[in-house]
Amino acid sequence: MTTETTAPTAAAYRNLVMATIGFTLTFWAWNLIAPLASWYGERLGLSSFQQSFLVAVPVLVGSLGRVPAGALTDRYGAKRMFPLVSALTIVPVLLLIVVKDSYGLMLVVGFLLGLGGTTFAIGIPLVNSWFPPAKRGLALGVFGMGMGGVALSGYFTPRIAKHGENLPFVVVALALAAYAVLAAFLITDRPDRPVPTASLASRLGSAGRLRVTWELSALYAIGFGGIVAFGVYLPTYLKTWYELDPTDAGTKAAGFALVTVVFRPIGGWLSDRIHPALVTAAALGTAALFAIVQAFDPPLNPGGTIALLVMAAGLGTASGSVFALVSQVTPQAQVGSVTGIVGAMGGLGGFVPPLVMGAIYSAKGSYSIGFMLLSDLALAGCVYAYGRMRGIRPDADSPDPKPAEVTAGRP
Repeated sequence: MTTETTAPTAAAYRNLVMATIGFTLTFWAWNLIAPLASWYGERLGLSSFQQSFLVAVPVLVGSLGRVPAGALTDRYGAKRMFPLVSALTIVPVLLLIVVKDSYGLMLVVGFLLGLGGTTFAIGIPLVNSWFPPAKRGLALGVFGMGMGGVALSGYFTPRIAKHGENLPFVVVALALAAYAVLAAFLITDRPDRPVPTASLASRLGSAGRLRVTWELSALYAIGFGGIVAFGVYLPTYLKTWYELDPTDAGTKAAGFALVTVVFRPIGGWLSDRIHPALVTAAALGTAALFAIVQAFDPPLNPGGTIALLVMAAGLGTASGSVFALVSQVTPQAQVGSVTGIVGAMGGLGGFVPPLVMGAIYSAKGSYSIGFMLLSDLALAGCVYAYGRMRGIRPDADSPDPKPAEVTAGRP
């Protein structure tokens, strides 16, 4: 029995729901610092760049951590990895209470908090293994809605903090603990999933030698990287440029994140019907156009709001369609490894922009240059997706895994 010939089962949908919930909660934890960045900035007397660096550190670590997390998921399965990573993320969440008065220690804990961002590379191979190719685009898009944890964090974290500055961290820690217990019982790996026996280094090397891995990485760095960058920096941008209070800025940033969440499964759904490269090209082209509009600093209502929300729709659609393409061209036994690399590059795409935006604003007193750079990158991705990626067909660049490297069943 394979996912190539069978319809999704009840177990497939159960795993999809559990993976999406886990992704949402760990992403909320991953993004705990950003909605409170202005509060930390005032408390610790931080410059714009220091504040940007503080919110960017978890993004960097969470991105790079996806590479080993994906490869370990290929080997040990999501049933082990999801509860483990969720439980370990509780540690830095609670440590944020202890280190709130030290910038240096905040950076260290932010480094550890990056662990929460690695679950993306755990959920993708799990969902991919349970769903047939004709349904994978939508299923992966639904799982990708878990990045709505950023929206939940942006909306609820500052509001919960009004009832106690330590309360958001306690709430998230308890939610992660409850999820880790449930995940240990409810998440199951497919019994017939291919399990690689080769070493971690050789599997990552094999995935890294695929040209399509790096092409997809570049596209995902633009699409998902843009989402992450706005998720962590938009509250600061709205507060600084449009002079909104932290709660209002967090609410509007949550609205941006919510639009990306809604449009991610739409990108996957469209990719089940149209070649995902065409969907990616159209989405990035739209994002590029409205990034130019925002570069001219329109009033927030309605011009800036419309521009930012349409950009969110384009970036969300692109992030969904890129991973629909990953599922088409990657052998099942390598999905975790390739996902780890592509996901890492997407996260790194979100690490750099907040630093650039903070540095540009500190130097020039404007964000326009940053938005023009985003439009240039999105336009380049649009052209490449249309010109090169639409010629790729399923498994075109991905040789079948060697029999000696893969066994069926659990380790």
